[in-house]
Amino acid sequence: MSLLDHKAADLHGLLHKKEIKVSDLVDESFKRINQVDHKIKAFLTLNEENARQQALMYDEKFAGGEKLGALFGMPIGIKDNIVTQNIRTTCGSRILENFDPIYDATAVQNLNKAGTITIGKLNMDEFGMGSSNENSAFQKTLNPWNLDYVPGGSSGGSAAAVAAGEVLFSLGSDTGGSIRQPAAFCGVVGLKPTYGRVSRFGLVAFASSLEQIGPITRTVEDNAYLLEALAGVDSMDSTSANVKVPKYTESLTGDIKGLKIGVPKEYLGEGVSAESRNSVLEALKVLEKLGAKWEEVSLPHSKYALSAYYLLSSSEASANLARFDGVRYGYRTDNAKNLIEMYKNTRAEGFGDEVKRRIMLGTFALSSGYYDAYYKKAQQVRTLIKKDFEDVFEKYDVIIGPTAPTPAFKLGEKTTDPLTMYANDILTIPVNLAGVPGISVPCGFAGGLPLGLQIIGRHFDESTVYRVAHAYEQATSFHKEKPYL
Repeated sequence: MSLLDHKAADLHGLLHKKEIKVSDLVDESFKRINQVDHKIKAFLTLNEENARQQALMYDEKFAGGEKLGALFGMPIGIKDNIVTQNIRTTCGSRILENFDPIYDATAVQNLNKAGTITIGKLNMDEFGMGSSNENSAFQKTLNPWNLDYVPGGSSGGSAAAVAAGEVLFSLGSDTGGSIRQPAAFCGVVGLKPTYGRVSRFGLVAFASSLEQIGPITRTVEDNAYLLEALAGVDSMDSTSANVKVPKYTESLTGDIKGLKIGVPKEYLGEGVSAESRNSVLEALKVLEKLGAKWEEVSLPHSKYALSAYYLLSSSEASANLARFDGVRYGYRTDNAKNLIEMYKNTRAEGFGDEVKRRIMLGTFALSSGYYDAYYKKAQQVRTLIKKDFEDVFEKYDVIIGPTAPTPAFKLGEKTTDPLTMYANDILTIPVNLAGVPGISVPCGFAGGLPLGLQIIGRHFDESTVYRVAHAYEQATSFHKEKPYL
């Protein structure tokens, strides 16, 4: 059994008993990466020299008998759109392939304060645009459960690295399901926090009003520990919320007696596979045995979520990605005779097809004569979707459904049909539009591939989401299953 198969709290206990050292954990992480990463290709950049030096320094702290937090010395991977000082940050794009940031994102600073050790940067769909990790400019990450299948996206590298046991946990970012969907495909736990709960300072922007940094872990308990370290108001991010951060681990009581669950009929209808639907119904039986009650509800405007999301996110991407023009940093073309050619050729050569597609869609939606018909209408639909959630949460504590309509699909299966690929996020996107928290936990298998259960909560009520997720996890054994590599 690998050291990284243990929970953070158990490893913390072993460290304090001096049965292991921090350097043992870091050694274990790099050993596992050397064994399996050539197969799954989760990492883009490794931070080996610095990580080992940091581990030795932390060993001295433990030798001095210092009492340290639960995350101290734990190896972590960071998605490659979260900036890390002196560690290359590419966003999976050629346009940033040589970008070495001079500062850390606030989320990374918070983890550094908690004592985690950054092992390296994880592969992703270019600028977070994708549902399969096939849009990375550098390599395709593969699903550890079956190397013929995708790990999901855009945080596919983050989910695959945790599932394969390369790191104890990782950071991802979620704009329309990019933490929860790969967590479901890879059989791990992934949380998208409430919008504003975690600072976005240092997260390279794709769609600023939608995306959130969040933790991917093997257990709900580890996830709660990570969010405690990550969450909080940040003066560097005007969208971060000044809301008290509770001790999320204290909510993991296992008691959900009397809990009211709403199950949207739209989340179990057309387009959702029989395996995904049945896994949710079986999960609801487990929760019923634990004392919860569920009823069918409706989120009537969720059928418009996909259209609204791609208009809004592409519009924001069109504005955010305008900064990558070859002038200040990043890639610059060698094939230009004047300034205009330099702009055009830099972006044509530096961006991949999916990024170009979304920039063009967003630019069109924001253009004169079309703004009211598309962008403004999408914002109005977003308000209706948010109102749907608020109406359901007046009567119910959480909303539950599948994380994705199907298990992971094969590599190359959907790359030629962008609309089919987009539809894979149909169950996660409404959560981002409404800004509420959602978690994916393992809830079964179909053809040897994991399935995910999505639990959605009220704004800033991650505690209840964690309580339900943990109660379900403790009553089942899906989270104990590991892929064979």
